[in-house]
Amino acid sequence: MNFYQLRRRHARSIAFALLVCLPSLIAFTEVSRADESTVNQARIEQLTGLKGSYDAKEGVFTVRYPRNDLEVNAGGIHITAPFGLTAWAAFTRSGSHVAVMGDMVMLEDQVNPVMSVALESGLQVSALHNHFFWETPRVMFMHIGGMDEEEALARAVGKVFAKIKETAGGRGETLQAQIDPAKTTLNPDLIAEILGVKGDLAKGVYKITVGRTTSMNGHDMGKSMGVNSWAAFAGSDDRAVVAGDIAMHEDELQLVLKALRANRINVVAIHNHMTGELPRIVFLHWHIIDALRKED
Repeated sequence: MNFYQLRRRHARSIAFALLVCLPSLIAFTEVSRADESTVNQARIEQLTGLKGSYDAKEGVFTVRYPRNDLEVNAGGIHITAPFGLTAWAAFTRSGSHVAVMGDMVMLEDQVNPVMSVALESGLQVSALHNHFFWETPRVMFMHIGGMDEEEALARAVGKVFAKIKETAGGRGETLQAQIDPAKTTLNPDLIAEILGVKGDLAKGVYKITVGRTTSMNGHDMGKSMGVNSWAAFAGSDDRAVVAGDIAMHEDELQLVLKALRANRINVVAIHNHMTGELPRIVFLHWHIIDALRKED
């Protein structure tokens, strides 16, 4: 057998081997791609502390936390977890990363402690609002999202759920103060100096307003049309209450949230006031008690 015959035999052997192995190689490739398109369900359950379910059609794995610990009555109706009192977080693979979206169900005193944990863990908070009327106790819903490595996202979501459980049963934050605007004695000049904006004092409330501009149907909408940020102060230089609304672009929201929570300012609502505006404006309502309290 000469050299060329050996080469032909070797080539036939390789071809035969490939013919035998190719179906397995294809099957292995398909499994690998399937694995890459899904998330590690067991690991997500471990890190979030919750059981989940998988939607094979959309490639989404969702963990759920029914708030069965809440006794909520809305207009005489007993609201149970299936009526909308179930917190959840859904994970899906997006390229080399994983995306998460979720809705957290909380009582009022839980909102800001849980929000702080979400922000500190690298998650985004996209909305905060109510889903019911006339409910007792009041229930708030906070929407979260993010895109990162699977492990990091699952850990972050796990911390959020852990904080919800930790603050349940009235162990959250509730602020109260006896402040009557009619008895306001605070110094407006001090506030104007700090903020760099002058306001108006009326009926014991000192209010500053700063406008922004967006466009709707080709028309500019500005400060007088409600596209503005404001802060209203009442009380004294020693003990005061401040409430306000911040109008911002979408890409400013997370930075503003982090700044507010870093200074223990309570976020009350995150939502829109308009539809179809360009650029889109997000409104954030906030308040704080003892904002001007002097150091002892």
